[in-house]
Amino acid sequence: MKTAAGVFLGGAASRLLPASIPFRFFGAAVAFHLLAWLALLAGANQFPRFSGGLGWPLAALHLVTLGVLVMTAIGASLQLLPVATRQPVRSTRWPAAESQPPSRFAPAPGGRRSPWGGPAAIWWLYTPGVAFVAFGMGSGLLLLLGVGAVAVALALLAYAVLLANNLRGARGMPGVVAHGWAALASLLVVLVTALSLACAYLGAPLLSRTTALALHIAFAAYGFMGLLALGLSTILVPMFALSAAPDERHVLASCALAVTALALAAVAAFGVAPQPLRVIAIAFGSVAVALHLRLMREALRTGMRRELGRSFTLVRIGWASLVVSLAGALAVALDAPLAGLPTLFGLTLIGGWLLTFLLGILQRILPFLASMHAGRGSKRPPVPSSLSADRPLAIQFFCHLAALAGLALAVVADSPPIAALAAGVGALGAAAFAGFFLILLRRMRARAPTPHPCVTPAA
Repeated sequence: MKTAAGVFLGGAASRLLPASIPFRFFGAAVAFHLLAWLALLAGANQFPRFSGGLGWPLAALHLVTLGVLVMTAIGASLQLLPVATRQPVRSTRWPAAESQPPSRFAPAPGGRRSPWGGPAAIWWLYTPGVAFVAFGMGSGLLLLLGVGAVAVALALLAYAVLLANNLRGARGMPGVVAHGWAALASLLVVLVTALSLACAYLGAPLLSRTTALALHIAFAAYGFMGLLALGLSTILVPMFALSAAPDERHVLASCALAVTALALAAVAAFGVAPQPLRVIAIAFGSVAVALHLRLMREALRTGMRRELGRSFTLVRIGWASLVVSLAGALAVALDAPLAGLPTLFGLTLIGGWLLTFLLGILQRILPFLASMHAGRGSKRPPVPSSLSADRPLAIQFFCHLAALAGLALAVVADSPPIAALAAGVGALGAAAFAGFFLILLRRMRARAPTPHPCVTPAA
């Protein structure tokens, strides 16, 4: 049996970006994760019945979506997609025209060394942009929010160009590539609707608020982030489980069903038979998820590695939350008379599924990438577990789940004090995860080969 790990890792070392590129995105995501819980703590009084509008709950939401989820998606896709699609990494300035760097520190021969192009420029533009957006939302400073929104939009457009160039040159793994193209199209919808919602604060919306908000939620969570998560799962889950790669026909079928669901939701957002089309869209999405989860279950069942620890407990909880979020979406579509339903839906969708799933995957992918970078140029790279730290992850595991449960209870009981306590516990877990990340960086650098003295480090 040819495992997904064998397919994915074949020649992977030659397609690695310099470690500073993906890890700067992951590091920013770790920092924003902690800030998101602190922002939620500041807005705990509003959280249980939050239904939109400026304030710290909205800031916390975007610190998670833009600061953690999208930040990680950028770093992971820039690194993992070239490996998965078997194409060389281009220049670290603009990964679209040059050959792979000869070391983890140097750009390609003839490549530019400026830190202001490509992924590095995206990071420098996107990171402060997210901070400005979040602080502008929390404090109500519309000018700061506008500046941040422009920076975020420009950075995401640049990322979209990089992603398109990568997908256009892809070889192999058509299921992953299809999910990537669908995620890219969703990102463009997200940018247009975000612009419309931002302009609404200035009294000049491009779309009605109801339409823009419906499109924004569906295409941001289920579209861009959801499709990227599902697509990359088809290589990461079998790789960590040491199982065969899933059947590409089934992967493509799941993607097609998900895209159909998004298209139906988009038509409904413009007021065309909104309730029936939303119900049908949820049905298509549910079949897509069921097919995807069947592929993932088969990968875990047949894999040679059965004990995947707490990280995959989080992944499984994330999958369960994805299913529950679809039930929540149906309840919202049918206007179920449940107090706090929109908040519970958002909590399940963003916190329960995307954030929980991402934290589980990061606990695996960060030591894996660190091992590959630390072992470049050596015959025996360090084992990923030797670069990790278990105690911070154990703290983060229990704090994260307790915080999500506490927030759900706060919504049901309409209790700001419970929300504040849950946010504090979540912040403790995020701090523990930051400790895990810092330990990983220190150990990776200690094991990394010493660069040649004539090589100038890349930004």
